[in-house]
Amino acid sequence: MSSKHLSTGSVEPPRQEGLIRLFSMQFCPYAQRVRLVLKAKGIPHDIVNINLIKKPEWYLKIHPEGKVPALLDGDKILVESLDICDYLDDHYPQNPLYPAEPASKEKDKQLIKKINPVTVAYYKNMYGADEKAPAELLKDLLEPLQPLEEELASRNSPFFGGDKPSMIDYMLWPWAERAGTLGMKLGTKLPIQDNQISYLRKWRKAMRNDPVVAELHYEPEVFWKVAQFKLKNVEPDYDSIV
Repeated sequence: MSSKHLSTGSVEPPRQEGLIRLFSMQFCPYAQRVRLVLKAKGIPHDIVNINLIKKPEWYLKIHPEGKVPALLDGDKILVESLDICDYLDDHYPQNPLYPAEPASKEKDKQLIKKINPVTVAYYKNMYGADEKAPAELLKDLLEPLQPLEEELASRNSPFFGGDKPSMIDYMLWPWAERAGTLGMKLGTKLPIQDNQISYLRKWRKAMRNDPVVAELHYEPEVFWKVAQFKLKNVEPDYDSIV
């Protein structure tokens, strides 16, 4: 694994035959999704981190847009976090993260699509120009979270996957891990009441204790450091964060 974020002028590390390679950025939530799935399924892999501001010339031949994540499996190159994670679950059957029953699997896939409005609300409030009061910002977040809250309540289990995390849990987790950064931007905690997203708050605590999540976990303060690069419009130095 290359812990350093490789940039222009670098050379791609030698590939090991038969080993999946993930092109990542250590603090990217979409790349984190794939890292979680690789760990949860116990798939041997290596990771090459990419500097997304000074992208290596060789990486643009792998992913012309220079985005992460990208997965190299033999002669296959896959991009987009959800597509990669679905591919991994389909092609590496150990520790499946979707239900075996087709209708239940499709239901979970449809629920994962409802995570997108949550991510939109997060980025809008983290990086948007509008300054909002804590209550207004919280309202923006609660609305897209409500369908997920209701589904988790209907399942009456610690995780969307029952007694252990499933694909839904790992696809949502990166933004739960970063949620505290919004309060840091505001300078105060969000005014969440006891009766608001109570199931998701319990879920967040349970997820924090999952061994896979724990291995890859960063505290919100780390993500706040990352966010400030963009908020202050300065060139990021990801290798100095942790």
